[in-house]
Amino acid sequence: EVQLVESGGCLVQPGGSLRLSCAASGFTFSIYGMSWVRQAPGEGREWVSAIHSGGGSTNYVDSVKCRFTISRDNAENTLYLQMSSLKSEDTAVYYCAKDRGSWFGDGMDYWGKGTLVTVSS
Repeated sequence: EVQLVESGGCLVQPGGSLRLSCAASGFTFSIYGMSWVRQAPGEGREWVSAIHSGGGSTNYVDSVKCRFTISRDNAENTLYLQMSSLKSEDTAVYYCAKDRGSWFGDGMDYWGKGTLVTVSS
């Protein structure tokens, strides 16, 4: 059974930093691309970032470029999202998602339950 468990979300002040983690199990983590998706209050889900199965390629939505960094540890089956210079508009539930293939172009087929990030003073 595929399981994705996010952690690390909390209340942070604008301009602050936070690192989210996603522990994966139930599949061969190292051969699948992984993504982060977020859902702000009252909004639909928004894709945030993706990383290739091997970790060599990454991609970001324009609004988080140069502020967020996606990474993965295939030995530990863990996905990360390092977030810096956080803004109020980054407030959302953040979900990690398993991609159907080695890169996010094939879509996502499993999601975790999410972790809440609140950016507020």
